[in-house]
Amino acid sequence: MIRVLHFTHPVSLAKKKKKELVSAGAPLEPRGFSTASPENAPSPLELPVKPTSSEWRGEGQNIWVDVESPTPDEVARLRDVFEFNELALNDALEVGHWSHFEAYPEHITLILRTLAEAQTCGDRTERVSFFWYEKARAMVTIHLEHIDYLEHIWQETRNGVGRTPERMFSALMMKGADTFFDYADALEDVTDTPDETVFTARSQAQFVKEIFRYKHQIMNVRRLASNARESVAALSRHTGDSGLSIYYRDVVDTLSRVYESLDSAREVLSSLLDVHLTVQSNRMNEVMKTLTSVSTIFLPLTFMAGVWGMNFHNMPELAQPWGYAAALISMLVVGVSLAVYFKRRGWW
Repeated sequence: MIRVLHFTHPVSLAKKKKKELVSAGAPLEPRGFSTASPENAPSPLELPVKPTSSEWRGEGQNIWVDVESPTPDEVARLRDVFEFNELALNDALEVGHWSHFEAYPEHITLILRTLAEAQTCGDRTERVSFFWYEKARAMVTIHLEHIDYLEHIWQETRNGVGRTPERMFSALMMKGADTFFDYADALEDVTDTPDETVFTARSQAQFVKEIFRYKHQIMNVRRLASNARESVAALSRHTGDSGLSIYYRDVVDTLSRVYESLDSAREVLSSLLDVHLTVQSNRMNEVMKTLTSVSTIFLPLTFMAGVWGMNFHNMPELAQPWGYAAALISMLVVGVSLAVYFKRRGWW
């Protein structure tokens, strides 16, 4: 799907075609360019004809073209309208590309890979590619799936929130950086584990598995945040001393704080793991001490039974028909009782 948002009034093509479409009742193309303006009607307008390059290029276009899950036909339409560097466009359409910045003769390109499930501590990622045409003040965003924060900025700008194209570019980057902050905040709830959990966790394997899962996840998120920070920092250096560099540096600072927060979270998880293993070791020592005490008590009894045996004439149960069955049942009851006791105490 391709949609276009104008920061001022829509271009003349949109005005003219809107009138013609309404009067003629022409069918709308399902995957055309939908246009909207914060100063115009909020409902999108589908254009069944392709805009020409002369109407979409040039000075002061002030447009944002958003492309979600483009089809080959839509990619071809974009190539007709905008001048893309082929390498940059291929990177934008590639699945799983990392954050990256590059300044091409045609445009500057920033690929930003962020977190899609940050608030639930998920590490699934989403990626958006920004193509910025400085002279035309036009931006193209390409993403292969729906992105919530991008949709939020789109609706805000469409509903009249005052932003220049440049400020909107930085706002989108900040929203992307905020996904890492959301992850760090959600991770605090995990790392702030109550002491009782560490000291009373019975399932050692499950607890250790969870700790290692989060540590591995933090490593991946740190790598993503570091890569995004380097990409935005490269963009900031490219803009030089322009008024926009301060906004880009703010994004870099945000990602740096996230990086430090993730480092702290990883250290906390390592400490939790060390404490838990120490507690488990102490509990095992207590178990061994208890079992040793029981064995010590029964050791002399076993010794005496071994010396004298059970060769006494006055043993009434030997003459009873149920004596053998009673002995077997007693062995079974004692064994099961000890097993249940050990299980409840967490010794087994």
